[in-house]
Amino acid sequence: MAAEWWKKAVVYQIYPRSFKDSNGDGIGDLNGITEKLDYLKKLGVDVIWISPMYCSPMDDNGYDISDYYQVDPMFGTNDDMDRLLFEAGKRGMKVILDLVVNHCSDEHEWFVKAKQDPDCEEAGYFYFKSPEDGKEPNNWRSNFGGSVWTELPDGRWYFHTFSKKQPDLNWENPKLREKIYEMINWWLEKGVAGFRVDAITFIKKDLTFASRETEDGLRYPIENLTDYPGIGDFLAEMKAKCFDRYGCMTVAEAPGVSGDTFRRYAGENGYFSMIFDFTWENMEGETDKSSVEAVERWKQRILESQRFTSEAGWSGLFLENHDQSRCVNKYLEKDQIGFAGASAMAVMYFYLCGTPFIYQGQEIGMTNAEWNSIEEMDDVRAKGMYREALEQNGDPQKVLEYFGELGRDNARTPMQWCDGKNAGFTEGVPWMKVNENYREINVKAQEERGDSLLAFYKKLTALRHQEPYASVFAEGTIRPVLKELPAVIAYEREWDGRIVTVAVNFKKTEQEIPVVGGKCLLSNEGELQQMGERYLLKAYQAVVFDGMIK
Repeated sequence: MAAEWWKKAVVYQIYPRSFKDSNGDGIGDLNGITEKLDYLKKLGVDVIWISPMYCSPMDDNGYDISDYYQVDPMFGTNDDMDRLLFEAGKRGMKVILDLVVNHCSDEHEWFVKAKQDPDCEEAGYFYFKSPEDGKEPNNWRSNFGGSVWTELPDGRWYFHTFSKKQPDLNWENPKLREKIYEMINWWLEKGVAGFRVDAITFIKKDLTFASRETEDGLRYPIENLTDYPGIGDFLAEMKAKCFDRYGCMTVAEAPGVSGDTFRRYAGENGYFSMIFDFTWENMEGETDKSSVEAVERWKQRILESQRFTSEAGWSGLFLENHDQSRCVNKYLEKDQIGFAGASAMAVMYFYLCGTPFIYQGQEIGMTNAEWNSIEEMDDVRAKGMYREALEQNGDPQKVLEYFGELGRDNARTPMQWCDGKNAGFTEGVPWMKVNENYREINVKAQEERGDSLLAFYKKLTALRHQEPYASVFAEGTIRPVLKELPAVIAYEREWDGRIVTVAVNFKKTEQEIPVVGGKCLLSNEGELQQMGERYLLKAYQAVVFDGMIK
């Protein structure tokens, strides 16, 4: 049986606010995405994932939805979305959206009605408690800090896994579930090809809502209650009533899912097409990310994850996303940031077992910005921790340095299209500052060079699509090789008698590897130097062969 269509796809994530502004208001929008569809097609993109663009007060960057059926005016109109879907389809590309159904906004009409009338139908769409002693119902801690409970003026407390502006939806209520399924199918009928499903492992609650003991006497972290028993009934129902009916692609953000649980979520007949693999998402804590020891630790995490997930199901592969810093900064030391390091990482992850995701700007090597003050940042968490440091006589400069290196604002600076005004992102005042290196790092400059990172990413996607290799990557097994070589990440993909070998040298010096039979399909550093029965890999050289190691 042929692999599902999404196993052969290349996905490109767009954070719409920062991608391309079409009307000069300083905020990226849907028409800006439509304007750049030809660019994405040439890059080799099959699926575009658009981060939340629904109506929202934007307390949590659109993950607090006040109307699931309407595009927020900040990004355009529903007609603009229809046009985007049509134009993408003309070019053979699909569009998936974020699906946020663990919670909604406190400004959604359901919650507005529930606050006004405790006996209305909508009040049953949420979790309300009215303890006799008037105190908060338990000691659980929200993901954003503080209690999971907020009190209303009438004495009722409502539950929120995240911000108090994001009340959790009561999935125990069948009427609420039907409302959700109706909305999902409405978007699928419009031509959306699927969803990235947000924070889905939180939808099932411990309905005793009993306080839990903690060693330090502090609040009990709600993240310990993910994938709670009984969640499978909800997920299987959603799959049957929505996803299976349309053959759509679903990729779940699934905190708390690992080991055998993975099979239920992303295995054969799993609830979703795939889940994101966060096992090796960063090298935080390494004092020298370029050291052999650090690379070896990272390598072990990658290979162990691949060993399991390749047998158990399917993963979404990524180097960066809207919630993280830029990959060249996450995985490389400053003196290693450049074409060699960025292209080596790209080869390493692109042909693993899973569907590769590219985040906007990754393909041109966009880097973290230089943050001079907390006022330049937009991240609510960063601002809160900075304020807390000031109040508690801490060191706010350390907070600024931490988020400067690892904060998510680094991924949200405007896309760098050219070396002109505001990097070609907007004719107005950009909502967030443009990275100062846009004159050196931008799409236009790289489109004019055959040796650019952008040009190399086009080669990556072309090979991912080229048969018979596309089937090898979509259906083949994976086997680590050359594990004994320090800081070399290498593996073989095999399917139907054909073997493709990938080898990447993350060492700062050259290394020898055995000769690989067959032709070299891809190299980021020109032709390989051969010495008898050995190849010489330069520092950060990455190669892909049609053949196996002799």
